[in-house]
Amino acid sequence: MATKSVKPEGKVRYRRAAIPGVAALATTGALVILTAQGALGVQFAISGMPFVVTASHLHGSNFQQYGDLDHGLPGNPWLKKTNGQAVVMTSVIGDAQITNLCQSVNLVGINLVIRAGTGSTPVHATNLVLDSTDLSGDATFNNIQIGRDASTLTEVPSIEGHPFTFAQQADTVDIDNVRQDSYATTASTFSLPGLSMSFQSNGC
Repeated sequence: MATKSVKPEGKVRYRRAAIPGVAALATTGALVILTAQGALGVQFAISGMPFVVTASHLHGSNFQQYGDLDHGLPGNPWLKKTNGQAVVMTSVIGDAQITNLCQSVNLVGINLVIRAGTGSTPVHATNLVLDSTDLSGDATFNNIQIGRDASTLTEVPSIEGHPFTFAQQADTVDIDNVRQDSYATTASTFSLPGLSMSFQSNGC
């Protein structure tokens, strides 16, 4: 892996765009109440049922993002049109704090809704990895590098993409009004203060 390059000072702001930062949505990982300790990326067959993650604010340090491909089991009905595969944006956040996290999945007519971090203590996750198809919010990145080779990312050295693949990374990211459509989330640790889970007619 290449040594870490010197980054220019300054910050870049993106508004209401499909942003990497939303990766921050890492928050979605919150839903992974059962998330395993030490997970380092999505290494399982996805269900193919997308879930929605929202948050009022996400702060993350050591952010990186690159394109990837998730796989479902053979014959997966949710991924029939794509032969069991899903093209995703993989967002990695070394340390994330998420305020007012909400995650929901539509289970054929009813929504399983999970909420956490709605009080004074935000959701906290380490080595958060989110595989998403849509990301939006108001984001600010500090010391961002865009167009880096995904195999040379240095913010979270243990997690990287494929050679010759477009990627970006930043020292920190802050995102307001986060919304993300995802297929998978993993994390090394996930702390969900004020966790609540229920079936509701409406999702997040």
